[in-house]
Amino acid sequence: MQQIVNFILKNKAFLFFLLLFGIAIGLTIQSHNYHKSKFINSANSITGGVYNTSNSVTSYFGLKEENEKLQKENTYLKSLLYNQQDPTNTFVDTTLFQKKYKFTSAKIIKNSYNLQNNYLTINKGVNDSIKQDLGVVSTNGIIGIVDNTNSSYATVISILNTTNKISGQLKNSNHFGTLSWNGQSPDYIQLTDIQKNAVVSKGDTIITSGRSAIFPKGILVGAIEDHQLDATKNYFEINIKLFNDMTNLEHVNIIENKDKPLIDDLLNTNE
Repeated sequence: MQQIVNFILKNKAFLFFLLLFGIAIGLTIQSHNYHKSKFINSANSITGGVYNTSNSVTSYFGLKEENEKLQKENTYLKSLLYNQQDPTNTFVDTTLFQKKYKFTSAKIIKNSYNLQNNYLTINKGVNDSIKQDLGVVSTNGIIGIVDNTNSSYATVISILNTTNKISGQLKNSNHFGTLSWNGQSPDYIQLTDIQKNAVVSKGDTIITSGRSAIFPKGILVGAIEDHQLDATKNYFEINIKLFNDMTNLEHVNIIENKDKPLIDDLLNTNE
């Protein structure tokens, strides 16, 4: 305290000058509209900058919650789309809902893509009604199929797995074949068994065919990069550039076809 008093006594002339200078500036601003306007604008700029910075910080820390909200909304919209009779129709007619497909959002906590047989791990399991043989997709398209589950987690057979076989088709026709991975680039998978009379062009979109009880028709896969006839000259071998970046995944949706048990029972009976 004594040091503060000594400082004031030592610099009293300078401090008195600052006081008078401040009073003079205040009186000048109050008595002149131009100076008053400039002062207010400067103060607003400073205040606005502080508020903007504060808002940016607050927004950053709120990103996690916002992302979760967006994921839930995305899941809801997917449910609306694929529960229509025609999923390629962007008009949502609620009178056509069959509620055949249930969508559950999840987050990828582990992902491999540089092996021959790659798997992902998601943060949903039996407690969330997740079970084996459910489809997994993202906003950009197909991811894989649920393999094993425990109470809180599940492993997913990635489409970048040489054992995974999924039915796919050309979006512009009903020609369908088998989607599989040749174990090479994580950016591409292959579509085989497409009849040679099909119209195939670079850039054409490939989708899921809906000819299984796992994925509904119309889930995006990728675009044709190149194609050629196989050794028999009867079928195309098509190289597909994936819409998904399989090396950069986080949020996904798990698809449950509620009719799958009925379909499986019928198939088992026939066998």
